[in-house]
Amino acid sequence: MRRSGSARSQILIYLKSESAEHLSSFYSQIATMIFDEGCAGGPILSTKNGLWFDQSLTLKPAFRDIVQNSYEAVAQRVDFQHQGEKARKEVNSWCEKTTNGLINEILPRNSVSDLTRLVFANAVYFKGTWGNKFDANLTRDADFHLLNGSSIRAPFMTNWDKQYVGFFDGFKVLKLPYRHGSGDTRRFSMCIYLPDARDGLPSLVERVCSEPGFVDRHLPHGKVNLDEFRIPKFKMGFEFEASRVLKELGVVGVFERGGVSEMVEESPDGEELWADKIHHKAIVEVNEEGTEAAAVTGLFIGGSCMQRPRPRPRFVADHPFIFTIREDTSGVVLFVGQLLDPHAR
Repeated sequence: MRRSGSARSQILIYLKSESAEHLSSFYSQIATMIFDEGCAGGPILSTKNGLWFDQSLTLKPAFRDIVQNSYEAVAQRVDFQHQGEKARKEVNSWCEKTTNGLINEILPRNSVSDLTRLVFANAVYFKGTWGNKFDANLTRDADFHLLNGSSIRAPFMTNWDKQYVGFFDGFKVLKLPYRHGSGDTRRFSMCIYLPDARDGLPSLVERVCSEPGFVDRHLPHGKVNLDEFRIPKFKMGFEFEASRVLKELGVVGVFERGGVSEMVEESPDGEELWADKIHHKAIVEVNEEGTEAAAVTGLFIGGSCMQRPRPRPRFVADHPFIFTIREDTSGVVLFVGQLLDPHAR
């Protein structure tokens, strides 16, 4: 029994979109606005979409049109049932290429079986140089305090420039702009949301997740002189299987038998399709030059406040914090994460 209508409604509600057509149009607008080539000297930002489907299936023309025109994804026919390992390597090769080698695998070994019918993948790659680079000669090791009360030594970057910093109830926010190219109307920045308390990250995360518009409402708008300014260098990686989270948020229809069958023509044996797993993997590296970041998401389809002014304040990110990479004119957040340990990979 097909449940595609229910699955579609749940996804649209989760994404707060009026219709599938509205969602596709919105994606196209965002892609045109921020995912362009930019101008020489500015950040590199790209997004790619891929679809691999088993040779036993035929995509519906309407779905193929959306895939190719709205999401600019190339649909590729593969043999999941008999050459699954070859198909897996093909997807991973695409992943490595689209992230400039930062992520070389989204499908782990044995993740593809003879029941796999479709794999969707989305990749985002970003590389930006700070508007004001950090001098590597000033980088020094210092203590970074972990949530468990212990501390480790980590390299911290610093400079004596004025910084965009805002002060709020229980936390402060640093905004580090990236250099933009001549004639480029896009403006990218990294924001660090640093709790005042060393163990304050969990409560800050709860506020970010529960208060609509939190990120946009807590941004610094002016530069201030700081008595002390230090942020850690780090390279962090993160991956998880997202289906459980989506189910808890009410998106369950796609995981039920027949939940995504409307994408393909009905097969002679009446095979129904549903989402099996959703893998997400991201890597972010921050150093004196700037930031390089990439994220890939793969979907498997199986068969069967007020500011408080302070004189000469400090911004020392020596304990866990939240960070975002966003495009400021549109407000689109490209990456969001938590740094718990600068040495974690």
